[in-house]
Amino acid sequence: MEISGTAALVTGAASGLGAATAKRLIDAGATVFGLDLADSIERAGDKVPAGLTLIATDVTSEDEVKAALATIGESGVPLRIVVNCAGVGWASRILSKNGPHDLELFRKVITINLLGTFNVMRLAADVMAKSETVDEAGQRGVVINTASVAAFEGQVGQIAYAASKGGVHAMTISAARDLAQFGIRVVTIAPGVIETPMLAGITPEFQKTLEAGVPFPARLGRPDEYAQLAQTIVEHDYLNGETIRMDGALRMAPR
Repeated sequence: MEISGTAALVTGAASGLGAATAKRLIDAGATVFGLDLADSIERAGDKVPAGLTLIATDVTSEDEVKAALATIGESGVPLRIVVNCAGVGWASRILSKNGPHDLELFRKVITINLLGTFNVMRLAADVMAKSETVDEAGQRGVVINTASVAAFEGQVGQIAYAASKGGVHAMTISAARDLAQFGIRVVTIAPGVIETPMLAGITPEFQKTLEAGVPFPARLGRPDEYAQLAQTIVEHDYLNGETIRMDGALRMAPR
């Protein structure tokens, strides 16, 4: 599918994977709208990619996502691309010296990472399904979701995160089958250890430990590499219903 001349919606676009993806799509000719929380947008300041229109939106809110989609619709450019990058990675063990895992913390991680992804996907798909097709195959658009290698090898303390990202992975084939009749593809990227704000504050020593666990190349992944893969997925019409690991052959150890 051609990127130029389309509208793209990227969640978590004020930083990290979302910002890198937004920039890549803008450079490829898309009109890009970014959804993020108001305080995240404020923190981003002038680091926001040029040409990106940010809309303060809670991805878990039906009303707020619908309002954002209405704003995108007013642009007059057809929505063809959705990339869900919004997420959190708070850690806690099922049982620790402080007692059982906080139930509300678990609920919040699932709500943001899994329900938020589903909420944007379902509402954006409804908009896409009403647009004109772009080719003889009947294609209308593509949704790219973000899981994690934690979906497959959750580490100690990642119970909530692993459950949420495992859910995103599990949705992929079902979502692709559900949306096939509307010409909408669904693909998930499962990144390994990436240099994003989620890793901010780690010590150089711990970074070296993380890098040493990656077979090749033995370094952290970069947000622009995620963005490159997202662009490839958009442009490769036969990629559908698949979760693609982007991790340098990393397989996470228990700790």
